[in-house]
Amino acid sequence: SLSTRNYPWKMNQLPPKSPLASPVSEGTNSRVEALDNLSMDSFWLEVENIKQSAETEQEECSLADVKTQEEGEAEAEWLQDAGLSDLLGDRASDNDNIVLLSTLTRTQAAAVQRRLDTYSRSRRRKNKHPVRDVRDIFGVVTSEETGAKKEEPSPDPLWHNLRTANAQRKSQDYSCTVRNPGKEEVFNMDVAYSEQAAVLLKGSFLSEPRKSKDGNALTKFKIPKGRLGVTRIGDLSAQDMKKIPTLALIELTALCDILGFELKRNKAAKLKTTEKRLFGVPLNTLLENDQKLLPNTKVPLLLQALLSCLEKRGLETEGILRVSGSQTRIKSLEQKLEREFYTGLFRWEEVHQNDVSGLLKRFIRELPAPLLTAEYLPAFAAVQNIPDLKQRLQALNLLILILPESNRNTLKAILEFLSKVIARENNNKMNLWNVSTVMAPNLFMHKGLPNKIPEGKEKQLAEGAADVVRMMIHYQDLLWTVSSFLVAQVRKLNESNSKRYQFCDKRIKNLLRKIHADKDKVEKNEAEPSKIVKVHASLLLKDSLEVHLNNATRVADVLRQFQKNLCQNGWNIVNTVNLLKCNNSMDCTNLLLYEVGGNIGEHCLDPDTYLLDLYHINPHAEWIIKQNPSYPRMF
Repeated sequence: SLSTRNYPWKMNQLPPKSPLASPVSEGTNSRVEALDNLSMDSFWLEVENIKQSAETEQEECSLADVKTQEEGEAEAEWLQDAGLSDLLGDRASDNDNIVLLSTLTRTQAAAVQRRLDTYSRSRRRKNKHPVRDVRDIFGVVTSEETGAKKEEPSPDPLWHNLRTANAQRKSQDYSCTVRNPGKEEVFNMDVAYSEQAAVLLKGSFLSEPRKSKDGNALTKFKIPKGRLGVTRIGDLSAQDMKKIPTLALIELTALCDILGFELKRNKAAKLKTTEKRLFGVPLNTLLENDQKLLPNTKVPLLLQALLSCLEKRGLETEGILRVSGSQTRIKSLEQKLEREFYTGLFRWEEVHQNDVSGLLKRFIRELPAPLLTAEYLPAFAAVQNIPDLKQRLQALNLLILILPESNRNTLKAILEFLSKVIARENNNKMNLWNVSTVMAPNLFMHKGLPNKIPEGKEKQLAEGAADVVRMMIHYQDLLWTVSSFLVAQVRKLNESNSKRYQFCDKRIKNLLRKIHADKDKVEKNEAEPSKIVKVHASLLLKDSLEVHLNNATRVADVLRQFQKNLCQNGWNIVNTVNLLKCNNSMDCTNLLLYEVGGNIGEHCLDPDTYLLDLYHINPHAEWIIKQNPSYPRMF
């Protein structure tokens, strides 16, 4: 059962509620703190509901914590997940890993070097085979190579300076400069977050008042659109997206190193097999089964049905998500869904809205592995420890990019639904903080991770988990963006892989010399002030569109030109099905321009992308106009 021995909060020792009649200081901060403590009641009530639900099924559940690992073990797992497993032993270098190293920034390289240092020391202490010396890997990246002792390789000067600056930073007051919630701030995605943090170490951080639970009072961030536009998750091909988690993990580690926070990760959970078809089934298994019925399904059909039912009949219900349905009815409905869901016989209109919300939360909790994954759940929880709001969002952005695609798509579907609940706050009385406190236990507590929480840390962890959920809901558009610096690294990987370097000497230095020489050659082409290119639309037209590019030509301009020629010149249309027409004109919002080939797999372009700049970066790509998919691109 969910006993107090393993449960982080004993039910008779929950943090006390703040009674409305309790004396409150006249100070504004005291009143706010009292209201915040009161607002956490929803969290503890949800914890108690989860406990009662789990007790009937002899299960254990706890907030996720991280298990300690032996020295070198965590570093070895990290290097494998970062795509650098060939550095762990005496195996021959693989071109993909060598090229990956060549794309790293200084802060990212320092993060890799730290883990190689630790791993090397642990191997030597265990008297295992010698590992590759760090200085052989980063001979070009690091600036100082001194005659260090063999037992302890000399630290990278960059990391030494950052560590010293961070030690000084810890003694300073992070809240000396407070953000103005009403002011819009720039969220820079062109420069690696870790490089930005290294610069900020010399300045001051901006602190967001942690007691502000009003969504309208949260700081607003704007991603400045560079000449290459903004790339959203879903804009890149599956082939290119597979490269993103590796790069994001290295960048997240570099960011945490500079901020002085440990990136905590659990071992991957071993999933138990189940005879069920819906609840308690791994996400990938659910999707495989659903895709047999409906190809291209990105989110489990059951979850889609639950969210659709709540959107139709539950958004106006007062206390939706917070007010618990009957546990007996919810269990009975789960069994009925197992039998009838795929037959189409289940009658959603007969189910009470609170029971449906109970099924939704149960679906999330019953997943064999946490939706935020067993490996990275501690990292999501640790985001609360970063003082600066912008850097918390940077870490969350990277964590979401690291998630497996099925987890990321499922999480997005849930967050979009939660935003719709909050939008009806006037009717359902569920604001951003209410929804966050109710959903946090369902995302951060899992029966598969029954580790204890340090005594006295319950309230801090609970508020932190709720705050992370709040950020994911409120800033989801920002968080589901692929940073420009990561897209640039993907391009570098593709460019280098396509050249298939042959080595006589496999040292990294030679590779870097070749890559930098090739970059110099490419950069000479960037002086062209204009260019005539062809844009294809093979699925729509037999003809291609000739476009004259200059510094002002954007994707939106090309789509308008295409629309104009299509309607006025009587082009030979191959397929008019699903093309939206209004007053005999084509709606160009139904069309998208893709960059295909060269140093990218396939990239759906932002309408504000300047095409001459893009041409200079990827001169060998084709540009193809396609119809906007009829289904939402995220799902």
